[in-house]
Amino acid sequence: MRLVKDGDWVDYSQTCSFPEALDAALAARKGQLREIKVRNAIAMKPIQVVERDPEHETFIYNAWHCSGLDRKYVDKGWAYYSPMLFRDCGSYYSRGYAPVNVAMISVAPMDKHGYFSYGLTNCCMQEMLDAAEHIILEVNEHMPVIYGSEGDHIHISEVDCVVEGHKDICLAPGGSASEIDKQIAANIFPYLYDGITLQIGIGGMPNALGGLIAESDLKDLGMHTELMSDGYLKLYQAGKITNKKKTLNRGKGVFSICSGSRELYEFLDQNMDILSAPMRYVNNPETIRQLDHFVSINGCIAMDLYGQVCSETSGTRHISGTGGQLDFVTGAYMAEHGQAFLAMPSTFTDKEGVKHSRILPKFTDGDVITTPRTQAPTMVTEYGTARLSGLSTWERAEKIIAIAHPDFREELIAAAQQQKIWRRSNK
Repeated sequence: MRLVKDGDWVDYSQTCSFPEALDAALAARKGQLREIKVRNAIAMKPIQVVERDPEHETFIYNAWHCSGLDRKYVDKGWAYYSPMLFRDCGSYYSRGYAPVNVAMISVAPMDKHGYFSYGLTNCCMQEMLDAAEHIILEVNEHMPVIYGSEGDHIHISEVDCVVEGHKDICLAPGGSASEIDKQIAANIFPYLYDGITLQIGIGGMPNALGGLIAESDLKDLGMHTELMSDGYLKLYQAGKITNKKKTLNRGKGVFSICSGSRELYEFLDQNMDILSAPMRYVNNPETIRQLDHFVSINGCIAMDLYGQVCSETSGTRHISGTGGQLDFVTGAYMAEHGQAFLAMPSTFTDKEGVKHSRILPKFTDGDVITTPRTQAPTMVTEYGTARLSGLSTWERAEKIIAIAHPDFREELIAAAQQQKIWRRSNK
């Protein structure tokens, strides 16, 4: 930790690369250092530089993308969000927009040639390490070795220090699917067919969809995703994913970051059917364009009658981040026979037990727009689907209100009339 000096930027990379022992050792220097800025993303374990220094006496914690834990830190004023598009995140490092004085990451044990696998996190790892003045590796014997097209390993000659972590790996098993998740998944399922390449997000709905596909007659599916989760494990175990029909990286399932169960990590260890790749490749719309019959399925938080989609805030309260949603919406539209779906429950219930519509007349409370109305794809709730591409404002209003909760449709129609996006003849 003596490598860290006043004013430094320290980078933990993202997700399962989190260096738990090094983080604790750095946190122990609270009061000895000034203005240490720490970057991370999608935390799955408590971050000690945050937990031990909530007043920012020494450390300022910044997240590229927020997990549930990161969200709690932001809510308390203990952390800050750094907006980004995942496909561009690596370039922030390589162009000098995101300086790195000390990089600290968790890796798999060294092989006989002196190489350490980055394991579950390819992402922007190589760009971050290339930008770093000093590199510290924390060896984790539980980290799987995963082969990559590039950006998947580092040689011992390139690092300053190596420590033995002996900490358990970060786990994030998928959540159980609710009845509404299952209804949403059922509304998407008819659009799927043999030979498609899938990108699905994480959470209850993707798990429900994975279950539907696993029990179906679908076959020869492919995987090309920014984040691999247990939903894909189900599909591999059921023999649904073969990657044989992919028009790019045929025979290989491709991902950039992974978080899930221990069973998933064991499945990935030295699995030659799986390929990790940098986010600048996986999320690049030009890459996605080359995958015929590509299907992207992600979640969102709210939308308005114009087709604007918010997927990262509730009002000004930060929830997650832009991540790769716009990357995949863009790429899926460019792909031959490509489809993109953004899904959400039609309502939510607040702490007082009051039900609210997630479909709004218009955004007025500072909600951050993730996907603009000009790129809004097929929207999905438990009440159906609404394909928005090419539709005028009145057509959009009709389609969107049709998938809103019935309790809110009349007031949405009244709002659409007031906003002059409802046909006078429409009954």
